[in-house]
Amino acid sequence: MEAKITKLLERYHKALDYKSGWEEHWNECYEYCLPQRQGSVCENSFQTKGEKNNVNLYDGTACDAVEQLASSLLAELTPPWAKWFGLKAGPELSSLEAEQVTPTLEKTSEVMLQNFEHSNFAVEIHQCYLDLVTAGSACLLFEEAAIGEATAFRFYAVPLREIAIEESYNGRIDTTFRASMVGQKDIEARYPQATLSVELVAKFAENSDYKLNLLEVVTPHQLGGYEYIAFAYEEGNTQDTLILKEGKFSTSPFINFRWMKAPGEIYGRSPVMKALPDIKTANKVVELILKNASISITGIWQADDDGILNPANIKLVPGAIIPKAVGSKGLTPLEAPGRFDVSQLVLDDLRNRINHALLADKLSQVNAPNMTATEVLQRAAEMSRILGATFGRLQSELLTPLLKRAFYILRRRGDILNFDLDGKIVDLQYKSPLALVQAKKDITSVVDWVSMLAQFGMPALNMVNIAETAKWLAKTLNVPANLVNESSGGVVDENLQQFTNQ
Repeated sequence: MEAKITKLLERYHKALDYKSGWEEHWNECYEYCLPQRQGSVCENSFQTKGEKNNVNLYDGTACDAVEQLASSLLAELTPPWAKWFGLKAGPELSSLEAEQVTPTLEKTSEVMLQNFEHSNFAVEIHQCYLDLVTAGSACLLFEEAAIGEATAFRFYAVPLREIAIEESYNGRIDTTFRASMVGQKDIEARYPQATLSVELVAKFAENSDYKLNLLEVVTPHQLGGYEYIAFAYEEGNTQDTLILKEGKFSTSPFINFRWMKAPGEIYGRSPVMKALPDIKTANKVVELILKNASISITGIWQADDDGILNPANIKLVPGAIIPKAVGSKGLTPLEAPGRFDVSQLVLDDLRNRINHALLADKLSQVNAPNMTATEVLQRAAEMSRILGATFGRLQSELLTPLLKRAFYILRRRGDILNFDLDGKIVDLQYKSPLALVQAKKDITSVVDWVSMLAQFGMPALNMVNIAETAKWLAKTLNVPANLVNESSGGVVDENLQQFTNQ
């Protein structure tokens, strides 16, 4: 066991060395765009204790855009007030078998959704989205709640300062190290089965503020699943390592996901990183404008002196009184022949580029009542095109691991039926607004086809299979199975002709 701990610590310190190259970049992104989370980057910026972190921030364009983009991700991917996922029959089931299992799958997805709604998921995932937009990487800890609570899920948005990650050969983040500090009460609460040595008990009794380094490691297991180990140790003394807990998970409790990533890198890159030069420039422009405004309002004054002028005592600050010799002009500025202030033009251009880089101009609130159905569809298609690549990565790194872990937790607790979520018999179905954009385009194509057939009269409309079309529309629009009458059918009649004409 000692050799295993030593090897894990070596891997952890190697991962920390790689991570240290990103911390300065992360700090700068948080400083200008998310100052309230600036202490979540690295260990030396941990103890914020409520002090102001935005004292050098003069322009809030980037801060507003980051919060808007994070809120848009929450509303488009995991909306807390809507059913954003479901379960469907896999491709290996026949149509008859799929119809038989659909009610069971819908009931299972309702149980999963109910547990998400009763947990703190919406709060913590929003914090993760803020980290994702700002730093390009985020980590969500998905734990199982205690028996008897209102939900089986418990979430925690892990700050970047606590984690270090490793990437496998296939590009997946399969190893997570989480470091923190724990005292005696923390160990007894989180790991009640752990036994403290006599020496540690004496140290805790001597100093109530004494804490140990805690390292939690999740690595892939050779036989499948993930291996978990948590151990505490003193800094510089790994000989007396205290093993707190060991176990195995079918899915990793740490869900790491990224906005985008460059080849050869492990941590992600964010839209804030791309817009950071414009953000820093806009902040400096506003700072200079405010300084110039303060001088313009208060002015710089001259006063008669006894003839002795000391330049070392002259300060060009608002409200300053500069002495001058009696009868002399004193210190006077060189007047320009004309004034051409371009600061506001430059600032407007910078703010437009910041909003464009952070998608604030594309995801902003619109006046929907004044928009036609075509305009709404086109706007949704534009959003899908912009966030398509990001949604694909988030679906692979966030949504799929999240829902699979939720499914396996509920199945192990006996809250749902015992079947496999393997993509063959039962598969995941994403029903978020962003995922349904393509479905709406497909529905528009089918409706246009039926409308075109109506122009040719009843012989052409008789080619439409009403029952199958209705089933397909219900499936595409995620209509609950109990609302669909499977025994209905019939041929096209005059009512369809009137409907299509309308």
